[in-house]
Amino acid sequence: GVGLALCQRLLSEDGRIHLCIACRNAEKSEATRDLILATYPAAQVSTVDVDLGNLASVLRAARELRCRFQRLDFIYLNAGIMPNPHVNFKALWHGLLTGKVLHMLTTAEGIMTQTDRLNGDGLQEVFATNLFGHFILVRQLESLLCGNEKPSRLIWTSSSNARESAFSLSDYQHAKGQESYSSSKYATDLTSVVLNRKFNKQGLYSSVVCPGLVMSNMTYRILPIFLWKLLMPIMWLIRFFAKTYTLTPYNGAEAHVWLFKQKPEYLDALVKYHSCTSGLGRSYVETRKIDVDEDTAEKFYQKLLELEQQALERYSDLLD
Repeated sequence: GVGLALCQRLLSEDGRIHLCIACRNAEKSEATRDLILATYPAAQVSTVDVDLGNLASVLRAARELRCRFQRLDFIYLNAGIMPNPHVNFKALWHGLLTGKVLHMLTTAEGIMTQTDRLNGDGLQEVFATNLFGHFILVRQLESLLCGNEKPSRLIWTSSSNARESAFSLSDYQHAKGQESYSSSKYATDLTSVVLNRKFNKQGLYSSVVCPGLVMSNMTYRILPIFLWKLLMPIMWLIRFFAKTYTLTPYNGAEAHVWLFKQKPEYLDALVKYHSCTSGLGRSYVETRKIDVDEDTAEKFYQKLLELEQQALERYSDLLD
């Protein structure tokens, strides 16, 4: 998906970087490394095992990274899940009749739901994997990210599906709703905004990107494969009207790569960077203001810190 395309594109930009791939599946991780080295045989590529939905795994990975590296220049926070997705075809048909179908197709608003569950840590699985695991990882790696000679960067993969209407401070893990993916991505936006406020003076900058609609393993789970094959000609046509239909992982990584080349001091902390593709296949980046309330962001950040304290008390044996 976007992660592999991003790795390949980063090495094409600068072959001197040391690339560390973080995956929950060791076999796939090594296969990905071999695939990258087949194209870039001189590249420095290592791996680390981490399941972002498992706090013990996150803490072990952070400890390993602290042992291996003295600093980290970039962390691309790209892991995400969308379990048991369901398409509301009735709502889609209604959108077609009311002229809202293009908006629905580009944001999934009103047509996509998920069935979430608790993970082994007692957290909602989507919240844990898409946001909280990343948050804990970043917090555990602060010593490698802050106070360096050059700024360090966090780049979160958010979504155009990140909507305030799906998020609630009183249910920030989204235990009671059916839009856990949208809620987790809105929570990502909130977190990035606060991290900039807290850490910019220490040389750490955070940005959020949207890769657009990419045909990846996550997307293919929404509908049967044969249906996607039937729909692909229509999707290529829709791209003439919906620039966020990037479709390929290479195009979806456009904003991630663009940010790699920017000076973070000049970026707007309240902007989301969208990968876009024209109808003729030209990739480019578009900026859009993040729809967040900064007071809500601060309150949510405090809730994350409280949850973090509980987690660290539970896994104190994995801390240095």
